[in-house]
Amino acid sequence: MTTRTLKSFTAAMARPLPVLILADTSGSMSVDGKIEALNTALADMIDTFAEEDEGKAEIHVGIITFGSAAQIHQDPISASKLDFQPLSANGMTPMGGAFDLVRELIEDHDKISGRAYTPAIVLVSDGQPNDMWEPALDRLLKSERALKAQRFALGIGEDADADVLRRFLDNPEGRVYGASDARQIKMFFKAVTMSMCSRSRSMNPNATMANDFLLSDLDGMELL
Repeated sequence: MTTRTLKSFTAAMARPLPVLILADTSGSMSVDGKIEALNTALADMIDTFAEEDEGKAEIHVGIITFGSAAQIHQDPISASKLDFQPLSANGMTPMGGAFDLVRELIEDHDKISGRAYTPAIVLVSDGQPNDMWEPALDRLLKSERALKAQRFALGIGEDADADVLRRFLDNPEGRVYGASDARQIKMFFKAVTMSMCSRSRSMNPNATMANDFLLSDLDGMELL
C-alpha cells in the first residue's frame, strides 16, 4: 500500500471529534480589543487542529455566535477544510438562543454524524444573557446526546456572569476561568486546543478530560 493510499485510508477511517464554539459577539465585545483577541485565538486554534495527524479522530469545528441574534457562523467541518471568517461584535447577549442552536446542532445527525466522538462545547462571554436563557440551558442539559458533551467556560471582563457560566458547566468541580486581557483569552484557547489535540491522539477519544488539565497552563488566570 502506497503512502498516499495509506493516508487516504486513515482519513476515511477517522471519526469526527466536534469542537463547538459558543462565542459572545455582543456590542461590548467590540471594546478593549476583545473581539480581535478572540478572532486571533480562534484562528490559531483552527490552524493547530488542521495540522494534527489523522488517526482515530479528525477534529471538526463549528461556531455559533450570539450578538444581534444567535446564529450558526460555521457549521461543523474538518478544521483542515475550514476557511475561518472573523467575527464582528454588535447587539445584545442572546445566550439562550445559542444554547438552543448548539443543542439542535448536536442532535442533528446530518451535521454531526452518529460516528462522531463526544463533542466539546466552549462557551465564551463578556456579559449577562438578555433572553430566556434558563429554559434553553435546561433543554441543553437534558438532551441525551448533548448532555455527554465536554464543556469549557471563559468569562471575559468584570461583567461576565460567572453564575450562568458555572451553570452551563453543570459540574461542581468545573472551573470557570476569567480573562481580563487579550493575552489571557489566547492562553485559555491554547489550553483548550492542547486538551482537544490530546483527545484526538488518545486510544479512546471519547474519554473526556477533567478541566483540571487547564491549571498547569493557566497559572495566574482568575477562577470566577
